[in-house]
Amino acid sequence: MTALTAYVVTGACAGCGACLLTCPEHAIRPGQDGALVVLDSRCTRCGECAEVCPVDAVLEVRE
Repeated sequence: MTALTAYVVTGACAGCGACLLTCPEHAIRPGQDGALVVLDSRCTRCGECAEVCPVDAVLEVRE
């Protein structure tokens, strides 16, 4: 069985911030290089960030 392990923000990110504003757990933050990262320790796997991304830059990573 495949299990959801995380969400990632890819290089396709347009920087609109929709995922930041939508995440109920505030699990998406700017990383050291300015790219957005999903904090696995805060992410509840709700998927709202992926749903609102206008360029499909937030993806599920499956194990």
